[in-house]
Amino acid sequence: MVQGAHPSSVSPFTSQPTQLPPAILAMVLEGQETPAAAVHGHRLSTVVPSSVTGEANYDLADADLAFKMHYLRGAYYYPAGDAVRGVTIKSLKDPMFPWLDAYFPVAGRIRRADAADGDAAAARRPYIKCNDCGVRIVEAKCDRALDDWLRDEFPDRLRQLCYDKVLGPELFFSPLLYVQVTSFKCGGMALGFSWAHLIGDVASATACFNMWAQILSGKKPAATILEPANKPLDSAPAAGAAPPRSVKPVGPIEDHWLVPAGRAMAWYSFHVTEPALQKLQSAAAGRHAAGTFELVSALLWQMVAKIRAASKEVTTVTVVRTDMSARSGKSLTNEQRVGYVVAGSSPAKTDVAELAAMLAKDQVVDETDAVAAFPGDVVVYGANLTFVDMEEVAPYELELKGQRPVHVEYGMDGVGEEGAVLVQPDAGGRGRVVTAVIPKDEVENLRAALGSTLLLQDA
Repeated sequence: MVQGAHPSSVSPFTSQPTQLPPAILAMVLEGQETPAAAVHGHRLSTVVPSSVTGEANYDLADADLAFKMHYLRGAYYYPAGDAVRGVTIKSLKDPMFPWLDAYFPVAGRIRRADAADGDAAAARRPYIKCNDCGVRIVEAKCDRALDDWLRDEFPDRLRQLCYDKVLGPELFFSPLLYVQVTSFKCGGMALGFSWAHLIGDVASATACFNMWAQILSGKKPAATILEPANKPLDSAPAAGAAPPRSVKPVGPIEDHWLVPAGRAMAWYSFHVTEPALQKLQSAAAGRHAAGTFELVSALLWQMVAKIRAASKEVTTVTVVRTDMSARSGKSLTNEQRVGYVVAGSSPAKTDVAELAAMLAKDQVVDETDAVAAFPGDVVVYGANLTFVDMEEVAPYELELKGQRPVHVEYGMDGVGEEGAVLVQPDAGGRGRVVTAVIPKDEVENLRAALGSTLLLQDA
């Protein structure tokens, strides 16, 4: 497990007293109105590769295009001190030039194939023109101290630290990556990344960001691997074939790559500490074999099912899992596994341990290949209630001057109205940081449900 600056029993989210017990679980609600100008003074610039790529094309795989409606948002927090002392925008930008030499597709722009470029089946297929247009750098300031920012329950925290842009409607000019550097009044700093999911999954994204930090620290990173070239799958589903159960067909979508959820969505983040996980594991011990991701996800599945019981049954869920041992080694790729689980009875009335057993790897119906092969545009996250396993991802390896961030949190844009839950290790590696992207009108009910569970009872 990743080790960090905070001991596992101490959360960087420690809150002011609220009506809920604060010691084990501290939560941040996002998605409502925010204090005006909490983050302000945005200044944009561009960084390009240090050498000319040469107008090369980077083809996108079918799996890449399956995730084109989604966007990863990640924020890395560094307190005032040695890690950020003397760090300037110039010192952060300088290693980006060789970094983008290695990751040159990230500095490109989306194009669509013309009929003249190939056969009719390939016409209009998106690809990346590696024209060195660069990534956008955003400088911003925050009038609050970092500790207050992490402690307070104000809305839209993560969104304010990650520049809020998607691809389109002018695809030719839309960057694939934004890096926002936010300076807090205390001297702390946050690095916020807005990453178009079609260029790679969360494992690709974090490895990419970590390479930049390695160059910044004067280390020689491992070479990137962008071969073999991506190619369309040889076979496609028969015309009129049913879509995979893990996704929801949309569109066709033209040049603005975002599908509105149909309901106002909120990001609700909370920290599950090691003692809370131990209680959850003890409650399930001896009945069903399940890991930490499965147990946390099962608890959220049960809670959401109870919240929605009057309107629908949440019997089918999607599971998106990163398995580092099964990856090809390519540096930019969407190799997460996608599948679904169907509960045989109402999840609202099913034991958490039993739900967790259903979410185990061997119980998930794998549709990874079918999702990639499906010819139309789809929503993956939020087509069903979706659980995202980030257990093997390494966000805390983004070190500045040898020091890891005190906290990292990831969210997702483009989530459908069924919602998504991202589960990742905390700074100590023993607890978990969970971000639930759900309809805004469900957040208070979820917050109340969490307040009545064992996760909140060891004050």
